[in-house]
Amino acid sequence: MKIKEVREVGSLRSLGKLKDVSFCILKYGVPKHRHITPHNFFNFFNFFLLLILLIPTMLHAEQTALEPVPKRSPTARTLLFGVGRTNQFDSYLSPMEYTGLQVSFLTRSERMTRMTNRHISFQSSFYGAYTSTDNPAGTADYKGGRLAYDAGWHYHYSPVTNLDLKGGTLVGADLGFLYNSRNGNNPAQGRFSIDLSLSAGADYSFSLWHIPMRASYQADLPMIGLMFSPEFGESYYEISQQGVGHDIVCAHLGNACSLCQLLTLDFCLRRITLRIGYLCDIRQSNTQSLKYHDISHSFMFGFVRHFQLMKIR
Repeated sequence: MKIKEVREVGSLRSLGKLKDVSFCILKYGVPKHRHITPHNFFNFFNFFLLLILLIPTMLHAEQTALEPVPKRSPTARTLLFGVGRTNQFDSYLSPMEYTGLQVSFLTRSERMTRMTNRHISFQSSFYGAYTSTDNPAGTADYKGGRLAYDAGWHYHYSPVTNLDLKGGTLVGADLGFLYNSRNGNNPAQGRFSIDLSLSAGADYSFSLWHIPMRASYQADLPMIGLMFSPEFGESYYEISQQGVGHDIVCAHLGNACSLCQLLTLDFCLRRITLRIGYLCDIRQSNTQSLKYHDISHSFMFGFVRHFQLMKIR
């Protein structure tokens, strides 16, 4: 019987080529402090049940050895927190531009697949943000929230040593709201969109002051999709009576040109891989006589964990 074991490792290396650049190798058995999640509890329950069922056989079986198996590409998981400024304008709610604070988080997972001799990686990201902004006169404010998820594939190419270029496509969904405390008739605006994006990026590994580091950049450009946009002067009461079918419009570069850019730097502090970065997220649209934009600049900080799947036979 094969039992899969996950070991945590870390290195500043391109995921596609797994170069021998030493970086914060993390090997843990069971961490001393581990967060209990439904997923972890489910895995522990399955392992415990399997152990109970195998005890009679294990008592009479011969001792088995750990056989070497081919190495597999690690999965890199990132958790980042962000704080920054945002600039919001929504002509459905107000003719004025609002500015203020934004706090956010970003989780990302990336792993190499077996397609095209391990040159294609799969990436998934989950992003959330909360904003609190005011108009220039300070007489009204916006409260907003946003959740976004995207996933897709990148093809990797290394033209020179330590440089990894990638390009591909992402499919994403975006859900959010904006609330104006001053409006009485139409105090809030909801947002929903799905899109297909082009994505490109680069990773460069280097050493500074004898510390291995890696700089990464990725830009995502939505090309085409669908989005919810009410008509100018249309209330949500009218939308509830008439349905939302006529408020679903095609989004493209001509009426919803948006761009998300993430620049990060990884470095090691003892046995932890830390990541700092800058996130520039531009969301805008001009549909059905309504204009909207949400432009944010955030400082991001967090950590990266690398997992590698092993087999025990």
